[in-house]
Amino acid sequence: MASSAKRSKKLRILLIPFFATSHIRPFTDFAFHLAAARPGDVEATVAVTLANAPVVQAALSSREPCGGHGGDARVEVATYAFPDVDGLPPGVENMSTVNAEDAWRIAAAAFNEAVMRPAQESLIKASSPDAIVTDLHFIWNAGIAAELGVPCVAFNVGGMFPTLALWRLPAVDIKDAAGGSVTVPQFPGPDISLPVTELPEFLRNQGLVFEFDRGTENRFMVELKRCLGFAANTFIDLEREYCENYIDSGFVRRAYFVGPLSLPPAAAATAAVTGVEKSSSACLDWLGTMPAHSVVYLCFGSLTNMSEAQLDELAVGLESSGVPFLWVVRVPTWEPPAGWKERVGSRGILVTGWAPQTDILQHPAVGAFVTHCGWNSVLETVAAGVPVLTWPMVFEQFIIERFVTQVASIGERLWPEGAGRRSTRHEEHDLIPAAAIARAVAKFMERGGAADAARRRVAELSAKARAAMAEGGTSHRDLHQLIDDIVEARASGGETTAP
Repeated sequence: MASSAKRSKKLRILLIPFFATSHIRPFTDFAFHLAAARPGDVEATVAVTLANAPVVQAALSSREPCGGHGGDARVEVATYAFPDVDGLPPGVENMSTVNAEDAWRIAAAAFNEAVMRPAQESLIKASSPDAIVTDLHFIWNAGIAAELGVPCVAFNVGGMFPTLALWRLPAVDIKDAAGGSVTVPQFPGPDISLPVTELPEFLRNQGLVFEFDRGTENRFMVELKRCLGFAANTFIDLEREYCENYIDSGFVRRAYFVGPLSLPPAAAATAAVTGVEKSSSACLDWLGTMPAHSVVYLCFGSLTNMSEAQLDELAVGLESSGVPFLWVVRVPTWEPPAGWKERVGSRGILVTGWAPQTDILQHPAVGAFVTHCGWNSVLETVAAGVPVLTWPMVFEQFIIERFVTQVASIGERLWPEGAGRRSTRHEEHDLIPAAAIARAVAKFMERGGAADAARRRVAELSAKARAAMAEGGTSHRDLHQLIDDIVEARASGGETTAP
């Protein structure tokens, strides 16, 4: 009986991410931080479909070096059924592993409340959590939480700059875009403009656009305002103007900026800096043989797909650049041009599939990161203090590129403006030639060049990122305030006092 009573006092939080590794991993990081913040008092569970459970388990295993410093932090995994989807083989349940031509099938199922809600609602009711943390893609869980009388928090795996931009841009009629470009309206900071071709598909096809700024409060916004609050994987010193603008806009009742969640909890931060061993791998061993800041690291995330023709150009470009490189490729069937490996020799290393990105970025040999501008990668490179060359491809990545290059100023575009057409639709995107790649990489890495200047700026942000997550930092305070607010809301049946 005593054990049951003790268990009932725990704050049990159920987290429900979207079906993509780029969502599941930060959700798992969030779960870990919530549990580590109040070890023994908070129990976090990440709910995914069966085929996605290994993604959660892999993310948790990467936390093991800090396990001794995380106290009794406890994160569980719960599973629910993925719907039958025409055209998808059994076990294909993740946007990061599905064939590119079938990704829309997962998205169509995930965004369909009639298809997805029953399994999630059944799991929620069976789990009977004290609070729910839902992905924005599954905002209907706010309604389920309200029916059950428990608080719900909407968690955004992206930053506030791209989020605000995506919520402001629907007010622009792209059919009337002057010169084929649009400027984000009602936006703080410098003017941010993009060609229409670089907008996400839901904005290019305005029939899909939510009516955020057109005078009607749609279902999404109604459900969002039912939430206790909105948490985001960012920190205030990275995006201060955009965080404050978001709060002032009245989109949500309250906001919590709790990142970068890839960093260890405050209790483990000192140990992580003072000697906890990092994972060992062939690429890390190779980096150990290279001079400081000499290597370009290239990785394009879990949701991007590069054509074999573009991979060939990239291979030749890296060869011609003369710069040492570590390149992660997600296309297992692709082979470099004949003789390429022999010509490159020990100057470069090619990794197929997965690589320990956090450890790679933190290695002193890495001097620059060629990135697709996914938000997780941006936060990881900021935390590590590594400057970037940008190569966005899909979704909101072109928007995030503007933040990296025009606001944070921690890197440059790999392909200069005007050099060719870029697009979120791969069939519209021009092939970036090998010569342009070689030129951009070599120039960026020149001693005293752009990478050195960007490194100084990102080093300042890196220190602020770690300070935010440390004891008493802004993200640390917001995380604890969130837990306090959930506890208060639970006590009052899901309702809280006004912020």
